[in-house]
Amino acid sequence: MGPIPELHHHRSSSKNSHKPFKSRHATKGLIKELAKGKIERLQKGSRQTPHQQVMSKLDRRNQAKQLRQSKHQEHVKASSVFSGQDGAPRVIAIVPLCGYCDTTDTIQKLNGSAGLDLPPPSGLARLRVDRFKQNLLYVSAKRGLFETMDLCRAADFVVFVLSSELEVDEDGEHLLRAIESQGVSNVVTVVQNLDKIQPSKKQPQVLSSLKSYINHFFPQEKVYSLDSDRECANIVRSLCSTTPQGVKWREDRSWMVVEEVQWPEVKSNSETYGEVAFTGVVRGNGWKANRLVQVGDWGHFQVGSITHATLPPLKKRRVDAMAMDHLVTSDTLLEAPDTEQDDLDDLAPYEEHMSDVDDAPVSESFTGKKGVLLDDHYYFSDDETHLPQVPRRLPKGTSSYQAAWFLGDDLDSFSDESEEANDQGDVAMQGAPLPQDGVEGLDKTTQHDPTEAAVSEYPQSEMFLDPSPDEEAAQLADYRAQRKNQVQEDLEFPDEIELSPNVLARERLSRYRGLKSLRTSRWETAEDRAHEPEDWNRLLQVSDYKHARKQIVNEALVGGVPAGQRVSIHLKNIPLSLQDTYDATKPLAAFSLLRHEQKRAVVNFTITLSSEASSSLKSKETLILQCGPRRLQINPLFSQTGSSPNSVHKFLRYLHPGQTAMATFIAPVTWGSVPALYFKSSPSTDEEGPSGRFELVATGTSQPPSSSRVIAKRVILTGHPYKIHKRLVTVRYMFFNKEDVEWFKALQLWTQRGRSGFIKESLGTHGYFKATFDGRINTQDAVGISLYKRVFPRHAKAWAPERHTVENTEAMRVDS
Repeated sequence: MGPIPELHHHRSSSKNSHKPFKSRHATKGLIKELAKGKIERLQKGSRQTPHQQVMSKLDRRNQAKQLRQSKHQEHVKASSVFSGQDGAPRVIAIVPLCGYCDTTDTIQKLNGSAGLDLPPPSGLARLRVDRFKQNLLYVSAKRGLFETMDLCRAADFVVFVLSSELEVDEDGEHLLRAIESQGVSNVVTVVQNLDKIQPSKKQPQVLSSLKSYINHFFPQEKVYSLDSDRECANIVRSLCSTTPQGVKWREDRSWMVVEEVQWPEVKSNSETYGEVAFTGVVRGNGWKANRLVQVGDWGHFQVGSITHATLPPLKKRRVDAMAMDHLVTSDTLLEAPDTEQDDLDDLAPYEEHMSDVDDAPVSESFTGKKGVLLDDHYYFSDDETHLPQVPRRLPKGTSSYQAAWFLGDDLDSFSDESEEANDQGDVAMQGAPLPQDGVEGLDKTTQHDPTEAAVSEYPQSEMFLDPSPDEEAAQLADYRAQRKNQVQEDLEFPDEIELSPNVLARERLSRYRGLKSLRTSRWETAEDRAHEPEDWNRLLQVSDYKHARKQIVNEALVGGVPAGQRVSIHLKNIPLSLQDTYDATKPLAAFSLLRHEQKRAVVNFTITLSSEASSSLKSKETLILQCGPRRLQINPLFSQTGSSPNSVHKFLRYLHPGQTAMATFIAPVTWGSVPALYFKSSPSTDEEGPSGRFELVATGTSQPPSSSRVIAKRVILTGHPYKIHKRLVTVRYMFFNKEDVEWFKALQLWTQRGRSGFIKESLGTHGYFKATFDGRINTQDAVGISLYKRVFPRHAKAWAPERHTVENTEAMRVDS
């Protein structure tokens, strides 16, 4: 095939280059080209012109230099606590995730890669790595849930040990989820016995599978093999050179891993309390003697004194005579409490208050109640002022002032045609507010069209006769059986209750009141004072939470024994019986509480029930809460989250899987947003004896405490539309006597489809009544009223393993 001859092309005449535009000012395109994509980091709120945004080369170098210096200073400040021969050791937690993982072998291999020939550790293993000039403190964890979590929340690095032959069991995965929800600093993952996987070409597949698994909980760049000396050396290098990220709530406080506990000598059997010294290295902020100390699950105690504690030198060093005078001995007093030391009182002092009659709020309840409380007023049966004004037919755009000059033309006198015309704009309500929530759920613009236009079943002037007792009882049983099936299928009325015909509603629901709107109606607190807990007025009141939290956290930054020093903290009045349960091989951590953190308040925590939970949580059910350094046994009240103008939130009887609510109870206050973990214990029996298995069922975060947050428990009374005549309806099965109808006459009626109305008059003596609605209702619809009662939270108590074991044994004995 011959060459292809070249074809002739005409020169393009449409791509002529024009003369550049001459201007003394730079254009936007030129400024963008000069900037070369570099953007100056400006402070929030500052605005600059495009000319000011163009930085010279010298300015960019200066800015980069300042950023490097700032980062270097932050790194030096964070790592200075570990520097020096006597620097703080890096706390490393060794956590096995499989039953056959050997933590002692893991520590031995890491020490061997660093050139250290040490005997197998028992308990805490502190060592010096001269190659990196760092101190390390290895702490091995067992398979206990709370023991491992206590270790991980005080560790700088958490080393998870996996097995190449066994998968992570259920306990290991449960432990991973708990540690992830609690929060950790830095995570390293290693695998044991990888060389046993044969052929060797399957080893990368095993590492990839383990990395994929651990990435579901903690993102990891690599899973290290302990069978390789090079990778073990890389682990030690990473542990010695990486700056721990820390945990936010932990860095706001002072804390330490207890290395030694010194118990006093008991001279007589009558001594039950004494002063105990806890030795360790101060971490976090400076340790103050005026603040209380939380020691594990033992409780919080007062500080007697803080003294210096020295370690015996690993190598003999020459010290001249002049330096000997400046050495600090182990008995040197570093700090002692003063008159501003926090006390152990969790409630305010009791003050007897004699309230005078003149100081009592003026309420109509003193003159005798004739009706239910609606918002902040009592309405009387013989006074019809509580009924809404009858709507009037007025031209569009008529103001309230102009409406006073129009007489007559009430909507009640309209014909059926005009009534049907007004109902054509109604649409079914689909928003968050429900009809049972009040007026916001009854918006006219969100109601639907009427579904029927039936002829009147009876004339309005027809005489009403009470049915016989047997007939009425049979009809009531059939109606409630049908309603119960509908509730089970659709869960349309979760707060509905059924009254017995022999029970008076005004006595059964004497503490309940009505609200025009759950979100906006003012809650009258004077009616609840008789039902408040005994020590309600002695709880901590925080008016401005943000300001108080900022002031207390900033106060903890100044003063105290600085971090990095090894000290002995002498705590007063510790029960000497704890010496019998103390195990030196198990990790123990101590945290310094912030100011006022021992005082009780009405605390609020968000709670999200896991979507994998097998059952719902009932309100006031016993749970174990871990928040920061403390564990509490709580019986929380669940309520809806969010904010409302009147600070009223609906009480939730159950928390379903995947649902988020607010848990409220009375407990010591916690400053800041601290992760919260909710555990549920289930008694079980094994070969050794009775024990309890703890299951992580929910997670959450601490919220600002507030005693003014009202938790309103709602009950719904429903009735059946017996006869319907236009907008006039006869309702039955809501009440069973005339007196109850008159008592609850002021409350607004609502239907599931968004209609609203009021009780007009009582019929007979069996609780039948006439009601008027704003539109036609369906015969299959249900008429209801909403009643509310304030419920108060319960006290929480400190959780102790010994008390839990006793309670668990008693529960098993009762079940058997």
